[in-house]
Amino acid sequence: MIQSQLALLKREIWEHRAIFVVPVVVAVVMALTSLTGQVTINDIEHIDIAVVGATNMPESARGIALSGIMVGLSSPFVFAMWILTIFYTLDSLYAERKDRSILFWRSIPCTDFETVLSKLLTAVIVIPLVTFVIIMATHLLVLLNVSIWIDFRGGSAWHLIWASVPFIDNWTATLVLLLALPLWLSPFIGWFLFVSAFSKRSPLLIAASPIVLLPLLEKILFGSVVVAETLFVRAVKMPLFAGLDNMDLLFQGEDHLETLANTELSLLGLMDLGGFLANPNLWLGLLVCGLFTAAAIYVRRYRDENL
Repeated sequence: MIQSQLALLKREIWEHRAIFVVPVVVAVVMALTSLTGQVTINDIEHIDIAVVGATNMPESARGIALSGIMVGLSSPFVFAMWILTIFYTLDSLYAERKDRSILFWRSIPCTDFETVLSKLLTAVIVIPLVTFVIIMATHLLVLLNVSIWIDFRGGSAWHLIWASVPFIDNWTATLVLLLALPLWLSPFIGWFLFVSAFSKRSPLLIAASPIVLLPLLEKILFGSVVVAETLFVRAVKMPLFAGLDNMDLLFQGEDHLETLANTELSLLGLMDLGGFLANPNLWLGLLVCGLFTAAAIYVRRYRDENL
């Protein structure tokens, strides 16, 4: 079972090159942007990250500023990962019938359960892990660019950058976020897999229609917003973070450096992983995902492979 799943996961990566192409493209864009040596964070017009420590900034504040830069670099990857997950899940089962490769895969000793499970695991585990590896590489590449700028300006890259960046804290928090996000959004992933299994054409339109129309109908007919809150609040608000007031300090600018210096800020410390795992909405969402996935397995098993 494990060996067959590993083989199926390799197949998904081989057939869906976007799994690594999309984050690589984002990485290239972010790296090229960093070549200017400047980034924009909220109300700070231009922070020259090449001399982020060249002032009298305390080392603790420098580490927080660098964490803010790393968070800013990671954010586009998180957004791109979710968009990639949507299109991957909608295309994964639909494409097999469209190009009739389903006939080949049904000719080998691989059950429908194993096939659909591999696609679910790809969306929930493989895509986040690939994204995480490329995020780490991007961070290192950008910091290398920063180090070159510092060397040109006569500074010490080791002191100003490499000795101040909390790599373990940033990368661990990033990995937790990337793995938690698909778990929290698992009802959507299960729904997209189910739509991909039965739709004859335009799976994106079919998947999006009830998500958009049901809240509108509820508002028109009953004047309530229960469905809208269930769908949209879940899509944009994940109960993983605690103490977000501290997170705001990352984006307050130079006027708050003294506050930053006296604040023990840790990205991992902002996360309430225990509360997230104990949240009943998480497990209810996983149950809904399981039901949709089971429906996708049933449809794939008994549906005519012709579109």
